Amino acid sequence: MTAVFRAERISAAHALSEARELVHPALSEAVAGLHPWLAEMAAYSFGWCEGTEAGGKGVRQALAVLGARAAGADAGAGVPGAVAVELVHAFSLLHDDVMDGDATRRGRPALWKAYGTGPAVLAGDALFALAVGILADVPGGVRLLSGALADVMRGQADDLLFAARPWTGPEAVTPEEYRVMAEGKTGALLGCSLALGALLGGAPRPVVAALDRAGRHAGVAFQLADDVLGIWGRPETTGKPVGGDLREGKKTYPVLTALAAPEGARLGDLLRRHRTAEAAALIEASGGRAAALSEARAHLAAARTLLDGLPLEPGAAAGLGALLDALADRES
Repeated sequence: MTAVFRAERISAAHALSEARELVHPALSEAVAGLHPWLAEMAAYSFGWCEGTEAGGKGVRQALAVLGARAAGADAGAGVPGAVAVELVHAFSLLHDDVMDGDATRRGRPALWKAYGTGPAVLAGDALFALAVGILADVPGGVRLLSGALADVMRGQADDLLFAARPWTGPEAVTPEEYRVMAEGKTGALLGCSLALGALLGGAPRPVVAALDRAGRHAGVAFQLADDVLGIWGRPETTGKPVGGDLREGKKTYPVLTALAAPEGARLGDLLRRHRTAEAAALIEASGGRAAALSEARAHLAAARTLLDGLPLEPGAAAGLGALLDALADRES
């Protein structure tokens, strides 16, 4: 299938819908090649058993498709990269749920609750192996993917270790440590998606590397927006209770910046006593929410600056800009 992007009509919704149409058949075919039991668990994790997608909006696969288009290739050139990244993203979510003990994902029992811990870990390993196999014949593809995954694991390790660190004092988590964690945990796969698409589309190495950096900036912006939703988001939109991140003691950017404000000591006391409603109000009054949104805008601007400096196909470049903006512009 070939579709022509025009800058005047491109939108994030268009990019997402085209990517789903292109990628879903290839993703289904790849999963069908697994052991039947593993394929069944994979289908459950993607939401195919209910006839709906449970894997999110498909941002990563859209970035891979747009990356190929940005390099001047047909959208289909980016499909193997999109499939590989979707598989490793699903793998990471399966293992995350086991590590965090999360019993539900997007309103359904998590795979480990539905099938057991051992089977869920095995299914995640199978998805990872499948992703590597898809890129085995792509020069530089496995190196890109493995580098991104190494960064994801570093970010995940930092995030887990942050939970044991105090709210205040010399051992407290700093905003800069948070940025590094967010780039790894969230930004690395977004950058990899964009870079893989461009690589498959024939882009030169400097362009591939710059698109990787742009995707990483967008990933940090996405995580910052997620942090805001985790404290002030509407449950009907986020699927989480109000103030859920505060109850779980997460070291998110709004919290960290508010802790550095004059009322930081009082905020630390409220957080230690799990007085989440008061803590949320104090975080906002201390500028934590505004700081997170400002930081998100700065990372989006950095991503756009990188895109503007590259020789990209104009329609695809417009689509990338729209999609990156949509990552951090979500309803609360």
